[in-house]
Amino acid sequence: MDETSSGNLTDDLAGLDFAAVAPEEFARIVKSLSAKQLTEVMRGELRTRILGEVFGRMKQQFRPEAAGGLTALIRWKITGESDAVYETAIAAGACRVTPGRSDAEPRTTLVMGDAEFLKLVSGNGNPVTMFMTRKLKVAGDVGLASGLTRYFDIPKA
Repeated sequence: MDETSSGNLTDDLAGLDFAAVAPEEFARIVKSLSAKQLTEVMRGELRTRILGEVFGRMKQQFRPEAAGGLTALIRWKITGESDAVYETAIAAGACRVTPGRSDAEPRTTLVMGDAEFLKLVSGNGNPVTMFMTRKLKVAGDVGLASGLTRYFDIPKA
């Protein structure tokens, strides 16, 4: 994604069919953008599409063999122009993702901005560094949160 191709990064990304973008390509796109650029593109309908695609793929990228008998509800709160909340339920070797906040009590809640979220899910951000610099906030089971990446195939750019 070359910023000079049309001069408008948001328009370039808005034209993408995210369902057709492989996880590795998504990781390369995220890696090529600054935190400021990532925040700029995470607005309005484009933000909704990107979050929907990322959370929509979580089920396919889940590694049941790594999760074993884990049962947990993880709540994701992505802050930006508005708060977006998704929940990932892991149980019986399966992963289910739902938009919105349920009445269930999560085992852990992860709170981060748009740019940090995209870096984390694309393998371009170190979760420990993000936590230590308070760019990623964790409520509840910190041990579960620290091991989450092993339960999913995270692309590498």
